[in-house]
Amino acid sequence: MADKAAAYFYGRLFAECPHLRGMFPPAMDGQRDRLFRALTRIVWSLDSPDSLAAFLGHLGRDHRKYGVIADHYAAVGEALLATVRTFAADIWDDEIEAAWAAAYDAAADLMIGAAKDDAQLSPAWWLADVIDHDRRTDDITVVTLRPTQRLPYTAGQYVTVQTARWPRVWRTFSIANAPRPDNTIRLHVRSVPGGWVSTTLARDTRIGDTVMVGPPMGTMAPPDDGTRDVLCVAGGTGLAPLKAVIEQIIASGRRPNIHLLYGARTAAELYDLPDLVRMESSFPWLRVLPVVSHQPSYDGMRGSLPDVTQRFHSWAEHEVYVCGPPGMVRETVRRLQVDGVPLARIHRDVLHDER
Repeated sequence: MADKAAAYFYGRLFAECPHLRGMFPPAMDGQRDRLFRALTRIVWSLDSPDSLAAFLGHLGRDHRKYGVIADHYAAVGEALLATVRTFAADIWDDEIEAAWAAAYDAAADLMIGAAKDDAQLSPAWWLADVIDHDRRTDDITVVTLRPTQRLPYTAGQYVTVQTARWPRVWRTFSIANAPRPDNTIRLHVRSVPGGWVSTTLARDTRIGDTVMVGPPMGTMAPPDDGTRDVLCVAGGTGLAPLKAVIEQIIASGRRPNIHLLYGARTAAELYDLPDLVRMESSFPWLRVLPVVSHQPSYDGMRGSLPDVTQRFHSWAEHEVYVCGPPGMVRETVRRLQVDGVPLARIHRDVLHDER
């Protein structure tokens, strides 16, 4: 009943606090999905306090860009309790209500605290100038931004982006480079049907335009002192954070062997291959292996990425990074675990709606 419950929640919230409606995007479908994804993660993480605290801290810091303040949390909590009470009426009792209220209060306190601490260190969002706009394929564009203030992040993280055309609509994109002295960040943008932000960035944005960038998030960073060889499995624009991780490893001065399996449906969709070949030629420990899944005439490696990972020797002693469509990521992780790679050494991320 997620759709109905989400609609009830926001209806209740805006009825009680009409002034909050202006903080949300015009279309609420994506917002409802994100609400329940976050709520589900919180509930299932209650037995992992460290993981939950990290997630809520990120969430609290990220909510600063929407203009959320501490006073708003009480209204949200009341609407959330009313929603769960309504849709779980058959089993609801005082004990369940107390448990939900306590859980929400704890989560809110963590988010409020994280936002307060973050406000002492960084802005809620950054303005960034578009300094390069490279249309690689019909639906993939590489956009380079220069934030007007220093944007601290680590390789493998992602940011949310808002364009002037769609106020209050933020979409997630991975940063495709390790931190640079010139403070530039590069985004690999796939324009998806109905994607407000991705389509605007890919087709309607020009050099000299300005966008807003939210705080960096994500934990798929390379270990500082990693000594293991590395496997990266990238599907489509899932290449972006893995390219940043590879750049960071190269910049660190370490020399592990790195295998990058870079997959797409056709050879034409291997949009970043020339740059990867240049990286490979300058770093002998890097091997780039393009993989095509839907082009029988392709004379290179063909097949799905999960299948291709099993055509090599065991990856059990490697540090592994996987990013791409959710189904590909899940199946690749499953195959690697069967191959003997411990889950703790598999760092994964999935492409968001408009990453």
